[in-house]
Amino acid sequence: MPRRNIVVPTVCIVVLIAVWGFRLPHSSFQWLDTGGGYASPPSSLGAPMTEDNVDLSDPEAPFIGWPLQRVCEETTYVDGLVFICDNNSGGLGNIRNYIQTCLRYALEAGATGLVVPRIRRRSDTDLANLFTDYKPFSYMFDEQHFKHAFRTYCPKITIYDQLSHIPHATSAPDEEPRIDEIVPKEFGNRAGCDWKDQNRHTDRFGDRFRAWLSDPAHGHPPEKQQPRLIRFKWGVLWDWQIYRDGPEFAATFGSILKFNEELLRLGKTALKNMRSMAQSKSADRGDFLGVHLRTENDAMGFWPTYDVQAGGYLQKAQEKAFPVAYLATGNATEAQKFAGQALEIARMQVVTKAELLTGSDLEALNALTWDQQGLVDFVVLLGSTYFVGTMPSSFSVYTAMKRHLKTGGLYTRPYKTGTVGDGLSYLVGNYNQYWEDWLFMWDGMWP
Repeated sequence: MPRRNIVVPTVCIVVLIAVWGFRLPHSSFQWLDTGGGYASPPSSLGAPMTEDNVDLSDPEAPFIGWPLQRVCEETTYVDGLVFICDNNSGGLGNIRNYIQTCLRYALEAGATGLVVPRIRRRSDTDLANLFTDYKPFSYMFDEQHFKHAFRTYCPKITIYDQLSHIPHATSAPDEEPRIDEIVPKEFGNRAGCDWKDQNRHTDRFGDRFRAWLSDPAHGHPPEKQQPRLIRFKWGVLWDWQIYRDGPEFAATFGSILKFNEELLRLGKTALKNMRSMAQSKSADRGDFLGVHLRTENDAMGFWPTYDVQAGGYLQKAQEKAFPVAYLATGNATEAQKFAGQALEIARMQVVTKAELLTGSDLEALNALTWDQQGLVDFVVLLGSTYFVGTMPSSFSVYTAMKRHLKTGGLYTRPYKTGTVGDGLSYLVGNYNQYWEDWLFMWDGMWP
């Protein structure tokens, strides 16, 4: 073809490429070097186009609800089916995942009612005693946020404040309602499976559970005038493989359990003061090491000892040359011991939340229970430059997983355990056996 015949087509192609290039969205993530944008969520779900800006590791990140809406639109609803997600215990990591796992099964079952979860309080005098009185949802979490998330994205589900608010749950005012306690993994043929194995039948759970529910041999089928109430037997957590629902749901579902405002406020105040201290010691960069030392008297015997934890933490401190560290622990004796070793070995000053808060803030902190104070620690650890914790503490695992959301936001890939991780966190411990070393937690916990 003569040259004059290809000039016009060539110019047109170049112009079209340029125009299309200007139309492409660009990622606004500051911590990624790829320069690419994320794919937009389904437009039919009305998702915003700016959610790639959101740092999902921030405990106050805006809630992205379309993945929850998608799951709710896929379920088969059952009138009169109500789930009660209160058979929980332990610290922050356990409490969250007890509730989240129950809620996820409720969605799969087709529940049309949820009772706002209560939280089992740990004893102040014996940390190993996890079964004292119940506290309201607001003991740890933001109840209005929880209700708004479900009412907005799962409008077919009714949220009840308490059991007595469920219509027709009993035939007499002073009568106790019947509640069926179930174990989800029993709704599937698990012959030969280790009891600790996650539920490999989640795809089939909904159909099998609804079939069981409609069988008169197991009680009357649920309906609005005769609801059926379901509660899990104690110990159902790490049960649902979170990435079966896709990274979008895995990265956002945990955010329905937002911390209550007072705990967030204290955590943010401590974090602000921690960064100010770090800036004075690290050329105004504000870098600091976050440390979770888990050696309290309720720690299990097979967990890493103080020497193993402290040795790993101080090695990381030396490698990264942090001048200051934030320490989260409930063991005052070993906190003092660690601070002395950190100063001697790594030339690193160690502080705790009690040293960062003053006046009325310190009074408010001291009025909190042990587990509530742990939520304040969690907020500061999320904001640390680098985090070190221990396996198999669910608190440490949760912290590392939440921080991992910085790497990919809404489309974060699973954390690779037993390696250097993601460059943001490292947990001291054993990574040889999937069940005995509790690696299954990484597959069954929502960040």
